[in-house]
Amino acid sequence: MNTKHLATILCAGLLASPSHAEFLGYVGLQARAFPSAAADPAQGSETISGVLAPEWYQQWNDGDDSFNIKAFYRYDSQDEERSHADLREFYWQHVGNNWELSVGVNTIFWGVTESQHLVDIINQTDFVEAPDGEDKLGQPMIHYASIQDWGVVDVFVLPTFRSREFAGEEGRLRSIPLTVNNREQYQSDKEDEHIDYALRWSHYLGDWNIGLSWFQGTSREPLFLPQATATGIVLTPYYALIEQSGIDAQYVSGNWLWKLEAIYRRGIGHSLADDFAASTAGFEYTLTGINSLFWDLGLLLEYSYDSRPRLSAGPFQNDVFVGGRLSLNDIASSEILFGYSQDADDQDSRSVFMEASTRLGDSTRVTAELYHFHSDDQQDPIYSLRRDSYIELGLEYYY
Repeated sequence: MNTKHLATILCAGLLASPSHAEFLGYVGLQARAFPSAAADPAQGSETISGVLAPEWYQQWNDGDDSFNIKAFYRYDSQDEERSHADLREFYWQHVGNNWELSVGVNTIFWGVTESQHLVDIINQTDFVEAPDGEDKLGQPMIHYASIQDWGVVDVFVLPTFRSREFAGEEGRLRSIPLTVNNREQYQSDKEDEHIDYALRWSHYLGDWNIGLSWFQGTSREPLFLPQATATGIVLTPYYALIEQSGIDAQYVSGNWLWKLEAIYRRGIGHSLADDFAASTAGFEYTLTGINSLFWDLGLLLEYSYDSRPRLSAGPFQNDVFVGGRLSLNDIASSEILFGYSQDADDQDSRSVFMEASTRLGDSTRVTAELYHFHSDDQQDPIYSLRRDSYIELGLEYYY
């Protein structure tokens, strides 16, 4: 279905029946400071950025049809690569008796663990937003979901690929040598127009929530090829063709929540990508009403394994993650999430983060972030971030 056909359906539906529309979103301002001197003199020590994130939702045909738009724009005073716009959502959805069909740009999340999301492969990571990988770029797709008593089957056709963006020459949280944008290389002859496919079955079985997934297409995680330029060596992203099978599972038992994500990925054809297996497993145990103010504290413990060599595996090759999620249960919905990751093979490789938020009134939210990175080993994936620990304060207004 092309854009013209989609627009025709939308116009016919809106004219044929009463509709309901909502317009909302937020604007935000963030200030980020880096206490340590940068590894590259071209990089700055602080930045101020602003966000505009409007949303529009239109419903008609007694709620069976809807159109969803979620846009995002950030301006960054330091890094022109971090100044970017994206359509997170721009899709039409029709809901049947036991099925749903969505066409357009959407954001789909898979996963249950806290430290990383191995099975989450539909959308590209918005890598210039934050180091935790939680922010995603909108992905063009056709998504059909069959909802049955024996589970939900999701079928995805992904006609266009979105490459990952990296911090610019003056930006922090970037690799050294610099990873260049707009010089991507692809294994597929169709490059970013290769059609990808994905399937997922998910179901609740008593206290279990299980998902089985399969993906075939262009890897969202690039490899990096060194390339000589007039100014020195740079890294060029290379996107291989892969097939990935995955499982995610949660088991609830009282205050215990046990979690697992595991994948097996193999390269297709003459791929530069290594075949490998990876997993993250652990638990969250919640302490309720821990003081007279009735705070709740969730204790987190996870272990991650990746069969690839250390430099290829990313920051979770053989690592232990511990953390906590503190909910103050107050009228301002105050929360604090914190965590510590330790490389089991290298005691000098570790990272720490803290994210906190609270509301001021009904429409304003105050946020704070702290990230600390430490490594002395050049073979460690976080070595390039060793001087990029930062503190960020933010203010967001919701309308």
